[in-house]
Amino acid sequence: METALYLPVKRFLEKLGFTVKGEVGGCDLVALSGDDPPIVVIGELKLTFNLELVLQAVDRAAAADEVWLAAKFSARGKGRESDARYRNLCRRLGFGMLAVTNTGDVEVIVQPATASPRRNPKKRSRLVSEHRRRKGDPAMGGSTRSPIMTAYRQQALACASALSQGPRRVRDLKPEMPDAAKILQHNVYGWFDRAERGIYVLTDAGHAALKRWPQQPIDFAGAGDSIP
Repeated sequence: METALYLPVKRFLEKLGFTVKGEVGGCDLVALSGDDPPIVVIGELKLTFNLELVLQAVDRAAAADEVWLAAKFSARGKGRESDARYRNLCRRLGFGMLAVTNTGDVEVIVQPATASPRRNPKKRSRLVSEHRRRKGDPAMGGSTRSPIMTAYRQQALACASALSQGPRRVRDLKPEMPDAAKILQHNVYGWFDRAERGIYVLTDAGHAALKRWPQQPIDFAGAGDSIP
């Protein structure tokens, strides 16, 4: 599965000084530098280098400063990573290529172009915002079969955890979760129910969500709204 490639690529980019998080805004991984504004790197993962991987990178390119394609190193070294036409296509498009071995080593096949133009600053801004608001790295890049742990879902779960012991007032939740009022009122996941004005309780769906995603204390001060 593509998720097996995530940690090796994550470690590779972290050694270059980036903070890496998986499954951000539909991208397998997004990495930010510590600069202001940050350098935005998008990585797409596939088990093999193929046309679909290139097309995904084309779709992401407008929001990134660098795009990396990563795939498994073919068993006999005769995959697309050794095809000069494929490598030249990536060079012309400005994409980098990374091959991951069975031992988790990462080999640079093609370096990405530097300072590529950003044609979609709005999409880029959304990626940066979601990356920064998400606490830790809760989603493995390349995941396709489970709900993505977005920053919004993290905050909703924190609210559910606070309500798990009984009804709570919104104003009592705000010091730790500034967006509690919006999250409870919008009730995107159906986890909350309004008991009376300003007081909410947890639904059965909310209790089930806490069993699926057990919570640890997280500081959401300044986290703001995010993607559900």
